[in-house]
Amino acid sequence: MKQILIFFTTITILVSNSMAQTVTDIDGNVYNTVTIGTQIWMKENLRVTRYNNGMTVPNVINPTAWTNIASGARCYYNNDSVVYAPVYGALYNWAAANDPGGICPAGWHVPGEHEWNIMEKYLDSAVDTTATGLSGTDIGGKLKEAGTAHWTSPNTGAVNSSGFSAIPGGYRYIYASYTDIGNYGYWWTADEYDVSGAWDRLLSYDNTQIYRYYHDKMLSGFSIRCICNKESGTTEMDTPESVIVTPNPAHHRISVACPDKQKMHLRVYNMIGECVLETMLIDGKGDVAVNSLSKGVYIIRLVGDSKTSQMKLIKE
Repeated sequence: MKQILIFFTTITILVSNSMAQTVTDIDGNVYNTVTIGTQIWMKENLRVTRYNNGMTVPNVINPTAWTNIASGARCYYNNDSVVYAPVYGALYNWAAANDPGGICPAGWHVPGEHEWNIMEKYLDSAVDTTATGLSGTDIGGKLKEAGTAHWTSPNTGAVNSSGFSAIPGGYRYIYASYTDIGNYGYWWTADEYDVSGAWDRLLSYDNTQIYRYYHDKMLSGFSIRCICNKESGTTEMDTPESVIVTPNPAHHRISVACPDKQKMHLRVYNMIGECVLETMLIDGKGDVAVNSLSKGVYIIRLVGDSKTSQMKLIKE
């Protein structure tokens, strides 16, 4: 009887996990989502035309205007939204991805480097998240939609075991030219490389790896995949203001205080997605030694019984 109960419990979990979940943007576009590890990702490219504050993301068709615009902008492959938007989504410059109005649906955001890194490590332990260029063994195959309905043949190694269903929307670049739809998919991260560039990810039709690189923030028109502000199985993240971390920047120790008086699991991640420190907080507060950390920027993630919070920590 116990074995039968376990069997049916397992089947219930599998069925529950396979049920499609969705999220809706401010325009009413509905996107399917997928859970990868503890993260929840869109499994479609963003196609929204407005920020969450209601302001329009300008559709910039003119090549000269695209090359010179200094604020957020969108476009569509070959300037044809009817043909390309429903499947491939829109292409955005990095200013649109980073606009304070918020381009992702409420409760979602453009993933940062560390969030891409966490997902990559979960799917392929061989990925070097510090590398510039191709990395990993088969992560591209795990992320790419299988078959050649959208990818150019041979779509090497594409099995889509992650459910991410990456499709190749091509890109817009210098002189506002469009190229490589079917061959390559580019996705922005939320993080700058330098004053003129930002980090992105590339998947290709002819290999199974992932490509980490940086491109011009304003000239490049790339796809966007959004990630949920909460982890799987938790309620939405608290805003950073609801968690107090002092001092920050920190030297030796930090004091953490959360408004919810519950047991919290604290993890500190470096910018390549590695967990470098973890401990438990009783009643949502405690002192944590950080003197073992090298100077740099880290992400603190607090996971409780019902809520998850995340904020940046600077170690000096």
